[in-house]
Amino acid sequence: MGFFDQLFGKQEGQKQQLALPWQPLRSLNDLEAALAQSENEKIVLFKHSTRCSISSMAKRRLERSWDYAEGQGPKMYFLDLIAYREISNAIAEELGVMHQSPQLIVVQNGQALMDCSHSDIHWEELQAVL
Repeated sequence: MGFFDQLFGKQEGQKQQLALPWQPLRSLNDLEAALAQSENEKIVLFKHSTRCSISSMAKRRLERSWDYAEGQGPKMYFLDLIAYREISNAIAEELGVMHQSPQLIVVQNGQALMDCSHSDIHWEELQAVL
């Protein structure tokens, strides 16, 4: 057990939080590849505003709730919509969902199965759709 773990009380055997395996969306080609991936499996798009505290809260809540083993679980795509607004617009147009931030969208076969935003973003609801 490390010094900081001792100092801040991490217990032996406590579940180690794994990093959520975000795949960044930085181009329209990345979005096309993600939507193509949805033909084989359900994918998750998370649209995040780096300037919004509600968006940061929703992102942290998802990351804390992630309970898949490393390398398991759905493909999770992350969009910084402040830096890549045109991709956010393309998502809204391609999937027929109104732009929101933060926004979580589950996609299968190029179609939105679930779309939620703000405080409606919950891990349990996401798992139910997956």
